[in-house]
Amino acid sequence: MVRKLKFHEQKLLRRLDLVSWEAAGPSLREVRLLRRFGLSRREELVRYQALARGIRGLARRLRDLGPGGEAFRARCASRLLARLRAMGLLRPGEASLAACERLSAAAFCRRRLPCVLLRLRMAQDLRHAAAFVRQGHVRVGPEVVTDPALLVPRALEDFVTWVDASRLRHKVLDYNRERDDFDLAA
Repeated sequence: MVRKLKFHEQKLLRRLDLVSWEAAGPSLREVRLLRRFGLSRREELVRYQALARGIRGLARRLRDLGPGGEAFRARCASRLLARLRAMGLLRPGEASLAACERLSAAAFCRRRLPCVLLRLRMAQDLRHAAAFVRQGHVRVGPEVVTDPALLVPRALEDFVTWVDASRLRHKVLDYNRERDDFDLAA
């Protein structure tokens, strides 16, 4: 036997949407990915998962293309693989649609600017790398970047540097004894 709900309980129940409500929240796997790559919001991870899912679906559709479409399949597959390699989502040795079907959200997370800073050994950990980016200490090419969610393509990876006026850059130059007289005036 169920008791009758009080007025305030009925009011709360009307507001609650049981269809779209997530009971458990993010899964343990998602929480691990969020911590591992230093993502501040779950929406970023969901976006990367959707992108990876879309690429996997495209690769699957290209693979299952019917007979008579070999030329189209080869042309589209080579374009897709070239784009993914240029973005750095696939390794240079991986050149097949099977590699595209194994693409995950972690590949997108590895191309984020704080992860690239960590790989280039410009920061100690992801938290510091994200803080450096948010504070405006990092530039990619000629542009100063303040968004840690920037995906760095493989071609721009060599152009990730400190901003000229950054105190971090001056400290690194002092530590390596590479600071010249022109830098001392600045």
